[in-house]
Amino acid sequence: MAEPQIRFEDGGSYESYMGPWSRQVGEVFLDWLAPPPGLRWLDIGCGTGVFTELLATRCAPVEIQAIDPAAAQLAVAQARGLGPAVHFQQGNAMALPFPDNRFDAATMALVIFFVPEPAKALAEMARALAPGGIVAAYVWDVTGAGLPAEPIHAEMRAMGIRHPRPPSFEISRAEALSALWAGAGLEAVEARPIDAARTFADFDTFWSIHLAAPNIRPIVTEMPAADLEQLKRRVRARLSNPPGPVTLSARANAIKGRLSL
Repeated sequence: MAEPQIRFEDGGSYESYMGPWSRQVGEVFLDWLAPPPGLRWLDIGCGTGVFTELLATRCAPVEIQAIDPAAAQLAVAQARGLGPAVHFQQGNAMALPFPDNRFDAATMALVIFFVPEPAKALAEMARALAPGGIVAAYVWDVTGAGLPAEPIHAEMRAMGIRHPRPPSFEISRAEALSALWAGAGLEAVEARPIDAARTFADFDTFWSIHLAAPNIRPIVTEMPAADLEQLKRRVRARLSNPPGPVTLSARANAIKGRLSL
């Protein structure tokens, strides 16, 4: 059986699923980066524009160029109306459509594990930056069970159901990120975890939002109804589902460094 694929074909559903998580982690990430105002930013894999909006509202940028390969994601991002300094376009992280030395900072928010060749993407980020530029990313800790949907994935595994994983999921380890950044010759490399939590009104709200997630939808749409109901019961039991709100935890690993002057 072919490996299930993650497809970003519904920007609105992805925003409901991942937007609040990305916003929460992105806030902590920017506090940690503490960039000066007036930079030219490159946002790679901008998705629905959650992190792009944080850059625009918090960092006083001169310019943001944001790229993503998925048209459905970009449609949601462009609808944010972030102003004339922010530009969205389709693009490939491993072949950036920008000249050398174009930006002051380049970021990848919850993206690098989707890139087939992370080292190639990092080299492209460095190429597009001016000397001294910031190179930074954060990504869900897949191998450390840090994904927001881990309760569902864990029960899928227990039922023998394969679920799609990002093609470069092993790069999500803090050690792997640090080795990648150091191997690219970046300076002042630092890594840190970022913990997050999200509360849903009740189990059914949590369940419906996650069924539309791009790493879950391809599986559940093909599951027999009885198997899907069994999965739901198992996840409910795993969460101990008391009446009322359901709170989930997640963890991302963040990395930053600089080009030499």
